[in-house]
This record gives sequence, structure tokens and C-alpha cells, in this order.
Amino acid sequence: MSYIFLVFWFLILIKSADFLVDGASSFAKKFGISELVIGLTIVAFWTSAPELFVNVFSAMKWETGIALGNILGSNIANILLILWISGFIYPLKAKTSTVYKEIPFTLLSSFALFFLIFDSFFSQAKENILTRWDGLVLLLFFLIFFVYTFGISKQETQFFSEKVNEMSIVKSMIYIIGGIIGLALWAELLVRSARAIALSFWVSETFIGLTIVAVWTSLPELMTSIIASKKKNSDIAIGNIIGSNIFNTLFILGITSIIYPLSVESGSIFDVLFMILITFLLLIFLLFVGQREILGRLEGSIFLFLYMSYMSYLIYNQVLAI
Repeated sequence: MSYIFLVFWFLILIKSADFLVDGASSFAKKFGISELVIGLTIVAFWTSAPELFVNVFSAMKWETGIALGNILGSNIANILLILWISGFIYPLKAKTSTVYKEIPFTLLSSFALFFLIFDSFFSQAKENILTRWDGLVLLLFFLIFFVYTFGISKQETQFFSEKVNEMSIVKSMIYIIGGIIGLALWAELLVRSARAIALSFWVSETFIGLTIVAVWTSLPELMTSIIASKKKNSDIAIGNIIGSNIFNTLFILGITSIIYPLSVESGSIFDVLFMILITFLLLIFLLFVGQREILGRLEGSIFLFLYMSYMSYLIYNQVLAI
């Protein structure tokens, strides 16, 4: 009976992602908003909702390791795992603005997080804390990004997939809301199960956040990007990931640290630097490797290797810590 229940929820996850992509694409076409803007804002925000819920609940319970690990782990999984899967299904063509503006902004937000977190390195403080003031700085960066995204629709020519099924505004909103609800319910179910299982093995909160919680809260991004890739909506597939990482770093960590300042383990410096490295690598791939502005199977294979290596590193260190 439990297996039937899991299959049922998995089908809901797939259909929810399908509804969200169809509704967002139709909404964009109806109002002349670029699919990239939709991917960077509406889709990215709501697929990041599980990370937001987990972090808010974690901060309220003072489980700061889970909160930070969840964001770092989700961002790493988004780039290395989800873009690999999406690119394997169909090569992802990135827009020029994505390569030269959105990805560099993602890189900038990662550097901002690095400088704000590691007080012991930059100011000789006794411990590393993401304070409420740091959270306000992150939210200020997010506000700049939010204003920028709406300027995109006025500056670039709109291109839409010929296969976009244009629906009425009401039906588009029903599809979007239905997709959001389905994704949120699925992620909540998975997060509760993951935390219970992981805690039973006596592993650290940060390890839980970086691995099980991060991957499971990234499932909405995974399913949304897979559906978008299958429909050849590269703008939503890539925009969803880039937008989600920006939302995670700036908005969710900003809100979380304002609720309760996050204490940061010294070992997290590697995770932040690794996140910066792979974001830079994504930019290099789109600029100089293979076909320009296209993420294909070769680049995806390298991403998969890096992700497996990173997971192996985390597990190895956790075993040694025990």
C-alpha cells in the first residue's frame, strides 16, 4: 500500500511540474512577457518555496545548520545535477542576457554571501554568523535583481516556442496555482521523511541540509526543468535554475537570517567556494566550450562527475567525523 502511495505522489509531482510550465508559458505569451522573465521570477520563486519553508521552520527551531546547508546544497544540485539531466534530454540554448547578465549576477550574489558569512576570515571575529544586517544586505541585492528582471521584457525581442499552448488568463492561473500546490505538498512530504531518516543516523545538521534535504527540496526545480526541456522551452529550463539560485541565496537566506541569525560552521567555506566555482564553470561552458551559449551532453557529463565527487567528499568527511 505504501508503494502505491509513493507512486501516486510521484505522478502528482510530474503533473504539477507540467501544469506549472504550461501555465507560465501561456501567461507569458498572453501578456508579451518573455519566457526567460517568467522562468527567472514566477517559476523560480515557487519552485524555491520548499527551501523557503524548510529554512523558516529551521530558523524558528534554531536548526541553523539545516538552513544554510539546504541553500548551499540546493544551489549546487541545481547546477550540477538538474542542468545535467535537462541538457541530456535536450541541449539547452541560453539567451545572451542569461550568459552575460543573469549568470554573472548569480556569481556576484555567491561572492556577496561569501564575504558576509566568513567574519572570522575577514574581520578576525571569533565565529561566523550571518546576522540580521547581513540578511538586509542580501535582500537589497535581491531587490536590485527583481527590478532588473522586469526591465528585460522591455529591452529584448520576445521569442516563444511554437508549441506553447495559449490558454485563457483564468485557465493559465489555475494551471500555475495547481502546479504550485502540488509541488509544495510533494516537497513537504519528502522533507519531513528525509529529516526523520537522517536524524536517526546521527549525522550533522549541515550534512542533512547539504545532501538529503537539499536534493529533495530541489525536486520541484528538477521536474519543472525536465518538463520545460522536453517541451524545448530552454528559457524556462535555464531561467528556472538561475532564478532559483538567486532566490535561494538572496531572498531565502536573507529572510532566514532576519528571523534568526545563522551560525556558520567553518567547514562551510568549502561548500560556498565550490558553489562559486561551479557557477563560474557554467559561465565558461556557455562562453567557450562546444557550441556557444548551448549546454549539451558533454558539459552535462562533467557536471555529473563533479556532483558525484562532491557527494563522495561529503560522505567521506561525515564518516571520518563520526
